[in-house]
Amino acid sequence: MSTLRPEDFRSNASEALRDDVLRGALRKATDLFGSQRGAAVAQMPAWEALRERASAIKAEALATLDVQLERFEERARANGIEVRWARDAAEASEQVAAIAARLGRPTIVKGKSMTTEEIRLNEHLEREGHQPVETDLGEWIVQLAGETPSHIIAPAIHKTKGQIGELFAERLGIPRTEDERELTRAARNALRESFATAELGVTGANFAVAETGSILLIENEGNIRLATSMPRVLVSIVGIEKVIPRLADLQVFLRLLPRSGTGQRLTSYQSLLSGPRAGPDDDGPEEMIVILLDNGRSTLLGDDELRESLACIRCGACLNSCPVYREIGGHAYGSVYAGPIGSVITPGLQGLEKTSDLPFASSLCGACRDVCPVKIDLPRLLSRLRAEAVEGVGASPGLGAPPPRRLERAAFALWSWLAADSGRWRLAIGAARLAQRVGLDSLAPPARAWRTGRELRPLAARSFRDLWRTNGEDRQ
Repeated sequence: MSTLRPEDFRSNASEALRDDVLRGALRKATDLFGSQRGAAVAQMPAWEALRERASAIKAEALATLDVQLERFEERARANGIEVRWARDAAEASEQVAAIAARLGRPTIVKGKSMTTEEIRLNEHLEREGHQPVETDLGEWIVQLAGETPSHIIAPAIHKTKGQIGELFAERLGIPRTEDERELTRAARNALRESFATAELGVTGANFAVAETGSILLIENEGNIRLATSMPRVLVSIVGIEKVIPRLADLQVFLRLLPRSGTGQRLTSYQSLLSGPRAGPDDDGPEEMIVILLDNGRSTLLGDDELRESLACIRCGACLNSCPVYREIGGHAYGSVYAGPIGSVITPGLQGLEKTSDLPFASSLCGACRDVCPVKIDLPRLLSRLRAEAVEGVGASPGLGAPPPRRLERAAFALWSWLAADSGRWRLAIGAARLAQRVGLDSLAPPARAWRTGRELRPLAARSFRDLWRTNGEDRQ
């Protein structure tokens, strides 16, 4: 299993930038998602109004989260669902392992869930002697490869068809092929037996509805439909931020999420689960358990500014639009949550001490804010975390204080001193222009590291001040 950590972001990113195959796969996939999203949004004249409504719903839910969670628990219990609470990853994982042990070490089939990836549920279950099987095709691919997902909605986005063909030939014993149909058929054949023998299904949830005590799961492959209906027991691990007040609110998110994520008008399957089956002839599990997970979310909720990040509906649009993610992929972040949203959520969940590089993994171009279906102002949140990381002040309760970034602070202090005096600034620009002309601008270690893989635009031959003084004469 991958052991990448957010502490190693800089080295992870440098390694990813040297991997041309990875960068090609990322560019191809994110370009496709981006173009499909653009076409889908163009067909929705009320798109901006929907975004405003979704943002308002999530703000309401987060502002009254305690009330909404209690309401969800009450309604879910009335529906026959067992509701549990977990303070952290260890507690949630232990609860699932105990349920599996009670069932006698059953076959465990998992639907795609970033929340279970967040708590490293598979690793915990395997240590306890259980064998969880991912059933989403992308998740299953990365599980076979001993890796973690690198994208919120496309876990194997970093792999090419050739790499998947080699993996299947090695692990499944089939002839090597790059034919998508053959690869999908091989996966289906391998997973079919797991579904047929599964006693325990484990999923996450896209939304939890307080009004009805229901959870909603959306997908395109049908594996979640099988994982929630065929096993005798179903466990859904749901982050506390997933709750929304009303069933009617779903009509807003079901129009926003598919279009933002994959460019679809609607996903192929929407499963609204409101309890275990009532009779022997009904579909669904005999026993349904929902585990409401905190795992650091209360810390984010307690911060009036960073709370906004909990509105995320996990569409992945910000990843597809981010110029940084598109070059380095998700594994470089060392966290299950990558891209701009991951660079905010991960410090909130794990603390800035270990994740202080992540807020700087952004150009602050604003593309993530523009595509976010719930209008999270990610550049503003990233800037806030950058300030804390540079100053070494953990202003957010529980985020912790990372060590001060002395080099960055010294560089900004120098820039401020130069910019405060026109004479000093002219001398500095003249020196920089000379350094570029003779090739000395990339010799110093910080500049040399920054220039690797980048082209620095040459300074103009004449400054704006000179052009203004001479009324632009002799301008080239």
